[in-house]
Amino acid sequence: MPNLKNIAIVGSGLVGSLLAIHLRKSGHRVTVFDRRPDVRTVEFSGRSINLAMSNRGWKALRKAGIEEEVRKLAIPLFQRAMHVNEKPTYFQKYGKKEEAIYSISRGVLNRKMIDLAEAAGVEFRFEEKVWDVDLAEAKLYTGKSEQGQLEEYTFDLIFGADGAFSRVRHKMQRQSRFNYSQHFLEVGYKELNIPANSDGSHKLDKNSFHIWPRGRFMLIAMPNLDGSFTCTLFMPFEGEHSFEAISTEEKAEEFFNSFFPDIKDEISNLMRDFFKNPTSALVTIKCFPWTYGDKVALVGDAAHAIVPFYGQGMNAGFEDITRMMELLESQKGDWEAIFKEYQKMRKPNADAIAELSFRNFVEMSSKTADEKFLLRKKIESRFAEKHPEEWIPVYSRVTFSDKSYSEALQIGDRQAAIMDEVMKMQDLSQKWDSKEVEEKILALLKED
Repeated sequence: MPNLKNIAIVGSGLVGSLLAIHLRKSGHRVTVFDRRPDVRTVEFSGRSINLAMSNRGWKALRKAGIEEEVRKLAIPLFQRAMHVNEKPTYFQKYGKKEEAIYSISRGVLNRKMIDLAEAAGVEFRFEEKVWDVDLAEAKLYTGKSEQGQLEEYTFDLIFGADGAFSRVRHKMQRQSRFNYSQHFLEVGYKELNIPANSDGSHKLDKNSFHIWPRGRFMLIAMPNLDGSFTCTLFMPFEGEHSFEAISTEEKAEEFFNSFFPDIKDEISNLMRDFFKNPTSALVTIKCFPWTYGDKVALVGDAAHAIVPFYGQGMNAGFEDITRMMELLESQKGDWEAIFKEYQKMRKPNADAIAELSFRNFVEMSSKTADEKFLLRKKIESRFAEKHPEEWIPVYSRVTFSDKSYSEALQIGDRQAAIMDEVMKMQDLSQKWDSKEVEEKILALLKED
């Protein structure tokens, strides 16, 4: 085949592994470098959040020919299960009857993706840290330390898939006119665990995404194939109810008794894991440009790290690869044209999903337990059922379609303004499903 390249990918995570599979299946020679050990040989460190695979992710896997292999690792979640103290658990459907997000363990999926990439002929070089990059010559320099002897590798193309604190991007940041920003939330997260029942079954409904909303903090739980749930506690680093404030086992016991009494006894080794597992930060990273000539490109978190509250970090990264491969086909191997169009196409969408993800944190932690918010969502859902051509909720646009994130943000803002007007109607809780409310929304839609 003409135009075949010798390509390096820095980072063996999910996006890097998927990109490697695509490129190898296109005939290119692919080598993946990672400073970490092979994830298939190590235990995970207690800082993982389960993945929520949705439409964009499945599309990317389908294009790579590995969708069916990955579906074996996934559990469909059709709804949110809301756990509010002193109230029965209530459920919110994500979309139409068949629409679901899919819970997958990050570690399990990463191991599978590396296996599939190796089977396709990709070479992995673990525990080989990249210290420097020659952007113009597409050269990587690796070694045990930055000051020690470095090994030089020359490639035709280099992809930075090495995460939020990318070494490849760090080198690109030294260019003139390279824009970069990072924003950390005041909220961090810690992994906990709910084990399976003795017979291997799940202690909670396994087809739900479980949320315990508590205002400025919340707990979530997503199911695993072995009957367990990976739990994540999101909470401020400092303040009255914070990771800093829970400094002893007694304070931890008091905290969980007060705010999570229904699940406290189910969380395995609560005290051990709370103090053993690290408290991790949440960051949004934006930068531009994402490419350098026809030699280097950033993908996934290296280009656009986002907070996890829309479940779209992996999906957005996978969509980067989908679009890149579509451009590879249409541009017939002209990598400079591919890279220019790739960053032009993806940057506005990365910024849009970053904004949507931040907003969803506020919704999940605070509003999902609010009666007015629940009424608002009920009205939206009912109107969407009656008028599917007029109203697709923003969550459905993001999660169950492959329409652009930027379009979802724009239309979502328009819908929010309409619902603000609807929520001002008198006696709305009594007439929420009435012709009057329906006609009000239709009239507001016509005004735009």
